[in-house]
Amino acid sequence: MDLVKEFVSLLALLNPIGAIPFFLGLTASQSRVEKRRTIRVASLSVAVVLAVAATAGERIIHFFGISVGSLQVGGGIVMLLMAIAMVNAQAGNTRSTTEERDEAESKDNIAVVPLAIPLMAGPGTISAMIIYAGKVSGWIDIGALIGIGAALGVVTLIALSLADPIANWIGRTGINITTRLMGLILSALAVEFIVNGLKALLPGLGPQTG
Repeated sequence: MDLVKEFVSLLALLNPIGAIPFFLGLTASQSRVEKRRTIRVASLSVAVVLAVAATAGERIIHFFGISVGSLQVGGGIVMLLMAIAMVNAQAGNTRSTTEERDEAESKDNIAVVPLAIPLMAGPGTISAMIIYAGKVSGWIDIGALIGIGAALGVVTLIALSLADPIANWIGRTGINITTRLMGLILSALAVEFIVNGLKALLPGLGPQTG
């Protein structure tokens, strides 16, 4: 397992810095106590979703007759669409639609939906975690992936807790630059996912010997 690569790729998918403007907008009417509760619940939700994807995701896709190769191609396409939106410093509708974000503004509790799911732990993040889980064997490796999910929950907690200072310090331009860099990393990972998925589905695409 390449834990560093998996952590970085999942971090790029979560992009908690890019979620700060949405967090600030959605919690503008909340008190300080309510904001802290929202941050805790959202961070815990991110960690739980990733843990479930790591432990049960592969069983779920097998139940529906979906191969890991197919998920790599489909998830890679979703990730690529997200990456393109991120490079353009846009949220992208693969995370949440405009209608969902407008509806969220009228909700009292936005920690789980849409902040944690799907704004951060969306289809691309979940697909990536399932793909990584499908490549490992044994509970030690699965435990390592769960640990990555827990670490990302902590990163989310820190990023959202510092949302106001970060927004004031780097501003919208800084957030957009960070989002674009994450999108560039994500685009390369997405292409790798798609290529590996195609190789698994179409063995003839692999290098020929002899």
